Amino acid sequence: MTEKLLQYLWNFKVFKHFDFKDIEGNSVEILDFGKWNTDSGPDFLTAKIKTNNIILAGNIELHVKSSDWIFHNHSQDPNYQNIILHVVFQNDAEIDELKDKNVPTLELRTHIDENILWKYEKLISGNQFIPCENIFNPNIIPVNFHEENVLKKLEEKSLEFEKSLEQFKNNFEVVLFHSLAYSFGLKVNAFIFKQIAESIDFNSINKIRQNEIQLEALFFGVSGWLENPEDEQMKIWKREFDFIKAKFNISDLKFHPKFLRLRPPNFPTIRLSQLANLYHQHQSLFSKIINVKTSDQLFEIFKDIKASEYWNNHFNFGKISKIDQPKIVSKDFIELIILNTVLPLKYTYHKYHNEEIADEILHFYNNLSAEKNSITDDWKKLGLKFKTALESQSLIYHFKNSCEEKNCLNCSIGFKILKES
Repeated sequence: MTEKLLQYLWNFKVFKHFDFKDIEGNSVEILDFGKWNTDSGPDFLTAKIKTNNIILAGNIELHVKSSDWIFHNHSQDPNYQNIILHVVFQNDAEIDELKDKNVPTLELRTHIDENILWKYEKLISGNQFIPCENIFNPNIIPVNFHEENVLKKLEEKSLEFEKSLEQFKNNFEVVLFHSLAYSFGLKVNAFIFKQIAESIDFNSINKIRQNEIQLEALFFGVSGWLENPEDEQMKIWKREFDFIKAKFNISDLKFHPKFLRLRPPNFPTIRLSQLANLYHQHQSLFSKIINVKTSDQLFEIFKDIKASEYWNNHFNFGKISKIDQPKIVSKDFIELIILNTVLPLKYTYHKYHNEEIADEILHFYNNLSAEKNSITDDWKKLGLKFKTALESQSLIYHFKNSCEEKNCLNCSIGFKILKES
């Protein structure tokens, strides 16, 4: 038993029976279990009990052992002067101070199903993919589980966007550019690509976006790749970058994307060229994204994005590849951009003046294919079947925020597992 688990059971009233009696044998009727307090002070606030025909209102403190009252130094703390009930799993010591104040002590050991303790021990001590793997049942997924998870993720992402919008004077085009750069960088280069994007005044992007060579030159130059040209095309990029750098007063600071452990199609050279092509092809990109109504319309924006012709037979500078074909963004990559940048930003833009936006965004997720990665593969091994991005995004989010942290007491699946016999 842990204090956190005891608080959880009290909050959700998970007991075998409720004919509570204090350690003196007096009946204790819980009229209001109180509000769970996750800050400092008593565990449950504004509770109400009835004992000895007297109704008491105040706070309740929970401990695994009654002696913890002494070990936690509550006697000297003014926050604990309005305690009306001391709830413990095991009463191992009499607390004179509480007895003198006629504060009853309630022992819960016989009210808690031992099966719950066994299940909880199994959850927190395992090293499986998810803590409840050995007792997981696909049929236990709660109603609206996926919708709630995706909305939580959207809200978290929205708060990040709002901080960026505050920093960049509510300019959604700028924030979109930074977020797209992050997505194009994938896991290895995400932060570096975002640093590259943030180091460039977006007004400079707007002034040169008609010229794709200049856009590429800007991205490649800031990445530190053009200092020693290895072929004619690199010389052209270097000449353009030197011109742009002087014209727009570009910083000398360089960012160096990584190639290690990346498949050639995901090399930063290819992804930055594709990002340049995206901004070359689409003026007012943010407006286009915000106004689309269907997933198909979103795909139309990204489906023809490709690296420039130089990269048809290159993956790195100056080295001709045996593979000679256009480096077009894949369907999976487009979905990744839509899921991680486009939909969260659409949600952020509309959430304060469109009451239906949550349902609209969830509809987008429902019309996109489920992602395929190691996390979704492991969920499938547990017997879960899912086809949409709504489900895969939910399960990825839930794994990272609940399962990986063994946060079973704040998990709706864990709640059902613990509560069911």
